[in-house]
Amino acid sequence: MIVDTHVHLNNDVLYEDLTHYLEKARGQNVEKMIVVGFTPQTNDIAAKIAEEHAGVFATAGLHPSHAPDFREEDFERLQEQLKHPFVRALGECGLDFYRGKDDKNEQLKLFERQVKLAKETDLPIVVHMRDASEATYEILAKYAPIKGVMHCYSGSAEMAEKFLALGLHISLGGPVTFKNAKAPKEVARKVPLDRLLVETDAPFLAPHPYRGKQNDSSYLPLIVEAIASLRGMSYEELAQATSENASKLFRLKE
Repeated sequence: MIVDTHVHLNNDVLYEDLTHYLEKARGQNVEKMIVVGFTPQTNDIAAKIAEEHAGVFATAGLHPSHAPDFREEDFERLQEQLKHPFVRALGECGLDFYRGKDDKNEQLKLFERQVKLAKETDLPIVVHMRDASEATYEILAKYAPIKGVMHCYSGSAEMAEKFLALGLHISLGGPVTFKNAKAPKEVARKVPLDRLLVETDAPFLAPHPYRGKQNDSSYLPLIVEAIASLRGMSYEELAQATSENASKLFRLKE
């Protein structure tokens, strides 16, 4: 069994043919998936999918790319969405200074509010970080120790060590399979096995040889295979370890 710890089955391109993509994933032994919310609407859809399909769980969060658009009622709604029995984490939230260069203040405020809320609710946090390593670390460090995951981690191995020291897990996705992806490959070799997770971030970031095409959870074995090779481990060992890590962090056996 493998666990896809970050998939957007609530994205229109996957949601429109949900049964097909669930069956396709299970055909590749991806038996559990975490559907990640990022707006009030996608949070509700993630929970609905989890309610209706065995082995599927959900998260709820407010993504930094939409920070200027969120209102106070959206945050209040998030607090209620986190109470859903199939919601196992807060996120996707974080900082994205690649896209949001003009709304950094809104992003910083929204992210810190969600970090505080994760601590208050004792939920793991799913962190999105792009071109914002230091700022992300500074906020998270205020609330350490903190449980959660740096999703589809794209930072350096040195920064990964700092996030690990806060108590977080590191999750790797399709980019670790790219031939020119030096940083993710170095991270894949160095992260302690008991703090490593795998994900697709589907429908985005499809692994090699599907790079640039639509992604789905059935491609997760390609990511597991690549990381296992980098670490000098068997596929089965890595699949088991990352699945156990996911089950513990997100309480998937409850």
